[in-house]
Amino acid sequence: AWGGGGEENPEFWRSRAQRTLQSALDRKLNTNVAKNILFFLGDGMGITTITAARILKGQLENKTGEETVMTMDTFPNVGLAKTYSVDFQIADSAATATAYLCGVKTNLNTIGVSAAARNGVCKTQKGNEVTSILKWAKDAGKSVGIVTTTRVQHATPATSYAHSASRKWYSDADMPAAQSRLVVCVCVQVIIGGGRKYMTPWGVKDPEYPKDYASRGKRRDGRNLIDEWQSLKTGKVAHYVWNRTDFNAVDPETTDYLMALFEPGDLRFEAERDPNMDPSIAETTEKAIRILQKNPKGFFLLVEGGRIDQAHHAGRASMALHETVAFDHAIAKGLELTAEHDTLTVVMADHSHPVTFNGYPFRGQSILGKSPLWATDVLPYTTLMYGNGPGHKITNGTRPDIRNVNTQAKDYVQLAAVPTKSATHSGEDVAVLARGPMAHLFQGVNEQSYVAHAMAYAACVGADVRHCRGLPEDPAVQSTVAVGGGAAAVGGGALAVLLGALLALEAPV
Repeated sequence: AWGGGGEENPEFWRSRAQRTLQSALDRKLNTNVAKNILFFLGDGMGITTITAARILKGQLENKTGEETVMTMDTFPNVGLAKTYSVDFQIADSAATATAYLCGVKTNLNTIGVSAAARNGVCKTQKGNEVTSILKWAKDAGKSVGIVTTTRVQHATPATSYAHSASRKWYSDADMPAAQSRLVVCVCVQVIIGGGRKYMTPWGVKDPEYPKDYASRGKRRDGRNLIDEWQSLKTGKVAHYVWNRTDFNAVDPETTDYLMALFEPGDLRFEAERDPNMDPSIAETTEKAIRILQKNPKGFFLLVEGGRIDQAHHAGRASMALHETVAFDHAIAKGLELTAEHDTLTVVMADHSHPVTFNGYPFRGQSILGKSPLWATDVLPYTTLMYGNGPGHKITNGTRPDIRNVNTQAKDYVQLAAVPTKSATHSGEDVAVLARGPMAHLFQGVNEQSYVAHAMAYAACVGADVRHCRGLPEDPAVQSTVAVGGGAAAVGGGALAVLLGALLALEAPV
């Protein structure tokens, strides 16, 4: 308890520190080969976001908050990753995903290609593709899956299966005219997120929002990729669902493939999610694991808390923190369903955001509240603010008076120092947390591209299989791995767009 005979007593802190010290001394390295890889990616989940979400999680449980231990806080191995891209000091989610999934740094806005490819230039894709750890795991016989709170064609999930000179090519309607296409299959057993409208022909009504024109199909080639996905699964138990009722009816024990697309675009924010229609990220994570873990060779699962980032872009700290808390619940569910002796679990962010945690708020004060000390303009300010974004509210040199404003409301937009339509990313290092087999590899300060190689080494997937073969250290092996883990999965420079399995459909050459 705070105060009294608890925190005011020096012995409270000494005994706590001794327990933590003993836990560290007792810890033994887990050098097993990872049968499974659970990779949790909090998009935009910088260290400030983690700290603030920890406090919110505790306050939602009627605690002061600061002392709360999130699930991700329990991971014993922690390192930092440098997030810059080859061409920009501050990167986007496409370039960073190519780093941590493919093991190669690249240029802004490009997916699954090296830095020799140029943003939006189709002809530079060919020959510059780099494959992801999802493909390395698939090639090793593991089952693979993707869970996201964004559309499944978004930068993070797309990088696991796509090669594209532009992250913005969500369907053929978004691509440059007169580009040829090729089709290649890379089977993914579980695909959960949003993005229905990019899978159906132009104008096709959405099953959930039939009167909403913005939710209707976007494809110009007349193809219905959902139908095609189902037709390719003859002889397999494959389910396509778009609502909770059908999702709940899916039996993981008898299901081979699952495509669940709960929204035309991105999923709803956790604070606005209709639990009668859409499951939580913890529930989708559980379903994915239960389907994938039937494979005796193990699995690779990417789980993205993608709307942390989108809330920060909108300057809505409350939304971002609630997304992070929901993400932490998904991590807890992942640990509950797997065993640490054979499952490597990694949690990290792709980049951060210019959100600041400032002022001198009292212990236990709402993380979404206001500093008790006012500024020199004799006006209060919020504990969380942004360096830039849509929350720039200075008029004639004066900030708004927020004394009577509920800054804890989910739609409140925090003050930003510089006016931008959308808050940018920020460039500081991000945390990488790990537990399970070879989790001790995730320590120190490393390039973000190191993460893919460390995960692959732990699981003996990709080019470097020394861990399971007992091979000596070989610089030549490392050199082979560094170029991207083998040949590209899709020839001709493909933009892989989902066809359920996943199919690289929109391939400009």
